[in-house]
Amino acid sequence: MSMKINFVTSNQYKFKEFTEISGLDLARVNLDLEEIQAVDVGKVAEHKARQAFAIIKKPVIVADTGLYCEAWKGLPGALAKWFDQTIGYAKLCNLLGEDRAARAQTVIGYYDQNGYRAFVGEVQGEIAKSPRGDYAFGWDVIFAPKGCNQTFAEMGKNEKNKISMLKIAIDKFKDFLQE
Repeated sequence: MSMKINFVTSNQYKFKEFTEISGLDLARVNLDLEEIQAVDVGKVAEHKARQAFAIIKKPVIVADTGLYCEAWKGLPGALAKWFDQTIGYAKLCNLLGEDRAARAQTVIGYYDQNGYRAFVGEVQGEIAKSPRGDYAFGWDVIFAPKGCNQTFAEMGKNEKNKISMLKIAIDKFKDFLQE
């Protein structure tokens, strides 16, 4: 697809990671959007995509990610960043009991003149007993994908980007663009 897509984010790292994985021709648009406080990443992404489209009146994508702990009925979800800023990921690991099952989810929200579409990527895994790894973005230091002894942070960027929830969501989005 030759059309440049407007990726709305104030996070340079998120833009860089998205373009590296997707290979898409994206224009970064830095908008100050209201971010609703919700556990559901899908609701956050849809809200942002609708706002962004209303402002720039061109097709937009946004991407949001959440970490869902089964023992906590899905918390912290899209609020993971606030958990980190409040208690830190080490404390989150300590507070979690024996049930360490978790899932990482990314939702790419796309909004154009035809309305909203969501593309979801999900990876099952577990929360580590303590933060581990050097390469880290957000909660990469505490999430280990199912069947893997390493956290995303221990894997490093290249390995993580082959199997991440963002990669899965991007693949679905790229399939949609080819339709």
